[in-house]
Amino acid sequence: MAAFTSAGVEVTYCIVTNGDAGGSDREMSRADMATLRQREQRAAAAQVGVSDVRFLGHPDGRVQATLELRRDISRVIRQVKPERVLTQSPERRWDFIFASHPDHLAAGEAAVCAVYPDARNPFAHPELLTDEGLEPWTVNELWIMAVEGANIAVETTHTIERKVAALLCHESQIGDPAAITERVTTGARMAGETAGLPEGSSAELFRVTRIP
Repeated sequence: MAAFTSAGVEVTYCIVTNGDAGGSDREMSRADMATLRQREQRAAAAQVGVSDVRFLGHPDGRVQATLELRRDISRVIRQVKPERVLTQSPERRWDFIFASHPDHLAAGEAAVCAVYPDARNPFAHPELLTDEGLEPWTVNELWIMAVEGANIAVETTHTIERKVAALLCHESQIGDPAAITERVTTGARMAGETAGLPEGSSAELFRVTRIP
């Protein structure tokens, strides 16, 4: 995101859950945790140049790729009219299970369905058009993260520190900031090596599908 915004790309975050199941503080109410996590998310977004953050409010830890979630994501797509949508992979990674949280898998599946065919189809979720006046919108590019078979690398050598700063804004979710920093920077350098970038470079890898 920092690389995109630095290049002048306008970015909107669409956060599916309310964050109430996060953290390890058993004394904090779940409502307070949701409020805290949303505040942390806005702070993290600001670190990478994103100010438009939208929360769909679905219960954390219980996300399913329902028609309702597909509709909610389609609504945001029709409102924002993006050229590209980035989302999690709906496919489980057995070699890296941390990339396959059930919420992420469900959000990825719902987002893919929202991109094609829902958001572009005037007869999908007809209430978006008839009740809310949201015309169909066709997304041109679908970018999937943490997926095998990546075909595009975005160099992040000059923005990796902003990514780390964004992650560290999620204080309620982080027990060891130094370990997080090390894991993220090491993973980014490995991605840079996979992409064939010069030694020491960082990158993020995506599977990109262009949609006519």
